[in-house]
Amino acid sequence: MIDDKARRIIQAGSIRLEVWRTGMLQFQVFKIKRVKIGQQEFVELYLNRLLDRSEIQRVANEVGLPVEAENGRAMPEGKAEKDFIVD
Repeated sequence: MIDDKARRIIQAGSIRLEVWRTGMLQFQVFKIKRVKIGQQEFVELYLNRLLDRSEIQRVANEVGLPVEAENGRAMPEGKAEKDFIVD
């Protein structure tokens, strides 16, 4: 189930977040990406840069959406792709 905060991010199409990257605190823009699974799609935040796996997981838990960077994907704890399917 997608919460209100996540819905606002999806409607905006992107979000600017502060993350640790290459040993420095940086602002990065994560964009909404739709990923096909079978006949349906789920939404996630996407960053076209490398990001530490722990930071990917932190962002996913913080915003309540799946997050994918160049080196991996993380789901918010206790959630799966099926929880983020959109019409």
